[in-house]
Amino acid sequence: MTPHDAQQPHHHDCGHDHGPAAVAAAFDPNALLSGRGITVVKSGRTLLSGIDIALHAGEIVTLIGPNGAGKTTLVRTLLGLETPNSGDLVRKPGLIVGYVPQRFDVDRTIPLTVARFLNLGLSKTDSETDAVLDDVGALRVRGSQVANLSGGELQRVVLARALLRGPQLLVLDEPARGVDHIGEADLYALISRLRDTRGFGVLLVSHDLHIVMANSDRVICINRHVCCSGHPEAVARHPEYARLFGDDAARAFAVYTHHHDHEHDMAGKPIDKATAPSAEPKRV
Repeated sequence: MTPHDAQQPHHHDCGHDHGPAAVAAAFDPNALLSGRGITVVKSGRTLLSGIDIALHAGEIVTLIGPNGAGKTTLVRTLLGLETPNSGDLVRKPGLIVGYVPQRFDVDRTIPLTVARFLNLGLSKTDSETDAVLDDVGALRVRGSQVANLSGGELQRVVLARALLRGPQLLVLDEPARGVDHIGEADLYALISRLRDTRGFGVLLVSHDLHIVMANSDRVICINRHVCCSGHPEAVARHPEYARLFGDDAARAFAVYTHHHDHEHDMAGKPIDKATAPSAEPKRV
């Protein structure tokens, strides 16, 4: 994937005129990757409409939404795998992205060890591959056949391959697919630890609201457009969240996070209940 120059955003026919200065002003110069007004239409059906998003180093952003909301389409568009009908994308110059796709199907008839898989097209040393496998807790499967790995082992190996690229941004589309609940919690905790030690930004797509949102710095809820975004607890209180996932989901998340003795605003800052005005989080 060829990165775009931050000073030369990728323009699409937005149906309106905006010069370079206006476009540059609309983007966060500190973001690793930004999109403004991203709209994707296929066969007359709008998959995404006017999406704004910005991803930063050291931040875990979780993308949530019901089935068919456009989450994977948005990820593919941000990665340059889909072309939006309108909107602009800006990537930090030289940005390296590590991508863990939603599905990774292995041809079981092809003999392929984990070590060989990690080296395909990358030419890494044994010490480099061993180090990253150790980081993700999968060093013991180094000599195993990829086709024989469990769901959790395969996800860690695919994650290791993404890390070998030395990414500044790690993008994971449903990384816990096919993993049991215990393995899922461990995987998300691992992603959080890797962010802490390596400092990259993370864009995470998932359906498991409780585990993922509890490990996120910011949540973006979409249903073809951005419904609401902000700190996880604030999003869970937003009327759009309850409308999409149901009152039970909102109440369950509130119980899940009840160990806090304070609440957060949409930016994640603690709210002083004695002085804070009574207001719903603003819709984005």
